[in-house]
Amino acid sequence: MADPGRSQAQERAGVLVLNQISAQGLSRLPADRYRVGKDVAAPAAILVRSADLHGLAIPASVMAIGRAGAGTNNIPVKAMSERGVPVFNAPGANANAVKELVLAGMLMAARNLAPALRFTAALDVASPDLEKAVEDGKKAFAGFEIAGQTLGIIGLGKIGCLIADAAIKLGMDVLGYDPEITVDAAWSLPSQVRRAGSVNEVLRSAQFVSLHVPLVAATRHLVNDGNIGLMKPGAVLLNFSREGVVSDSAVLESLAAGHLGQYVCDFPGAEIHGHPKIIALPHLGASTREAEENCAIMVVDQVRDYLENGNVVNAVNFPNLAMARESPWRVAIANANVPNMLGQMSTAMASAGLNIHNMVNKSRGDMAYTLVDVDSPVGDAVIASLGSIPGVLSVRYLPGA
Repeated sequence: MADPGRSQAQERAGVLVLNQISAQGLSRLPADRYRVGKDVAAPAAILVRSADLHGLAIPASVMAIGRAGAGTNNIPVKAMSERGVPVFNAPGANANAVKELVLAGMLMAARNLAPALRFTAALDVASPDLEKAVEDGKKAFAGFEIAGQTLGIIGLGKIGCLIADAAIKLGMDVLGYDPEITVDAAWSLPSQVRRAGSVNEVLRSAQFVSLHVPLVAATRHLVNDGNIGLMKPGAVLLNFSREGVVSDSAVLESLAAGHLGQYVCDFPGAEIHGHPKIIALPHLGASTREAEENCAIMVVDQVRDYLENGNVVNAVNFPNLAMARESPWRVAIANANVPNMLGQMSTAMASAGLNIHNMVNKSRGDMAYTLVDVDSPVGDAVIASLGSIPGVLSVRYLPGA
């Protein structure tokens, strides 16, 4: 039986902040409607960046979780789905920051900047032979130019599209692969990008390969012992998506064999630490002032809209559903995606004498979500009746101002 829901008519909603969230984002939660802080009791929502929620007892009061970033691996999404709680993220808000870091990674690899910096740091600047040491040493760091090289991009979301555009402007040829490319992404993709038919085609064809996919079962060790050997000798592999997308052991074996040229990633680990052919950055992808502000603003706006109006945009476990208010009295219902749910909801409302003004329902996998505007106030008994329908996960009454 679902929680009968809560009214937000008067009481300020609590928002628990578990990481340092940009003040620009938090300022979009007005103080007269929200209590925001790191020690908020019975929060209606949680805002998080990297904090691991898997071991946290998430209060029953929580109606939404917002991740100020793209990945949600640190959030128990399945458990929240079972409670009818959407988990929001901010896809694309940090895209430019990641794009610029990928370009930096390519340039660092092509020009051997990491070992060159280590060489320079070790110089004895007081030595009278400093100039000779520099001239003799720099020969070891001769690189190549990226113009004219082929960049293969696996994953053509917002980040992949921005990287493709920037690479083309730098004179590179771009080959892309994404079997699930969205319509919006396809419109954003430069026409010069050649389409690959598989991951293996990208690995086989490009001097640089950049990965931009989520970490799910199908993408874990996407680059592995079985396919890393397809890469061109001396090729550069860049991973700024998720650590598990690449097999570290496969990378190390390929580097040891003299096949893979360099590996550039945003995920330092014990297995790859200190390797001279690996550039491992400390998870800097979204670590810019602009990206942090963009992510915070985006996710805060989404969470607030959900709390106040029930609209869902960019939830990883709910369908996108937004409906303009046509009545002051709205009910939001999350339920299992099974037959006859809408009929049972409509019957419960009709039995209470409520006239449905507008109703929108969408589903995503096992989850369905419904917004209903009615022509008169909704009593607690109706909310309880809806919550008692088998398969209903959460019910919220959202009376307007």
